[in-house]
Amino acid sequence: MHAVDLPVPPRVLVVEDEQKTRDSLVEGLRLESWTVTPAANGAEATALLDREAFDLVVLDWMLPDGDGIELLQHFRARGAPTPVLMLTARSTLEDRVIGLNSGADDYLAKPFALAELLARCRALLRRPSWATDRLLRCGDLQLDTRARVAVRAGQKISLTPREVDVLEYLLRYQGQIVTREMLEREVWKQSARITSLDNVIDVQIMRLRRKVDGEGGERLIHTLRGLGYRLGREGE
Repeated sequence: MHAVDLPVPPRVLVVEDEQKTRDSLVEGLRLESWTVTPAANGAEATALLDREAFDLVVLDWMLPDGDGIELLQHFRARGAPTPVLMLTARSTLEDRVIGLNSGADDYLAKPFALAELLARCRALLRRPSWATDRLLRCGDLQLDTRARVAVRAGQKISLTPREVDVLEYLLRYQGQIVTREMLEREVWKQSARITSLDNVIDVQIMRLRRKVDGEGGERLIHTLRGLGYRLGREGE
């Protein structure tokens, strides 16, 4: 018998400091059979975003240790493509423009009906993943995600299909820690760790690094012992 790959439920991060509202959001989103992770402040959310991949972020504007706009701008500055739904009591046109210009994909004013929030979340999750990002770059490395061709310093890199998948994932989350579990779930599409793929992933990364970084060039693919991998230029 062949194993059946079950659909992986979307992973949603809820960033809301008011506990009653946060609990209500988490409960409502979990009714959709989504995997929901709560965060009570910006620092907690930043730590989660640095080490985990999410399919959607529901973000409150006002947080006790800053505001959601600052967190959103930081998130977008690192190239993160994850859709973000911003929640706020601010409802003026100027506030909506600020939120959208800062990188939010949608904006919902409080108070809101749970049914509308769920509908907006479903709409964001239906969007083609990373649909607008055809060319991904880091330093002199470039990947055309449609043609599936990688080039470094003007020279084409010969990659296997799996190596292209891994490189694309690392590029989309460049500057962030990518764990083996993230690669296993998002690239290998294995939702349950029935058989560990750690050795397989380590070998793929080693081969990819050899091809991308070569000999003597600037290293872009880094191994962070005990944590995972990070793609980025030194010092960034």
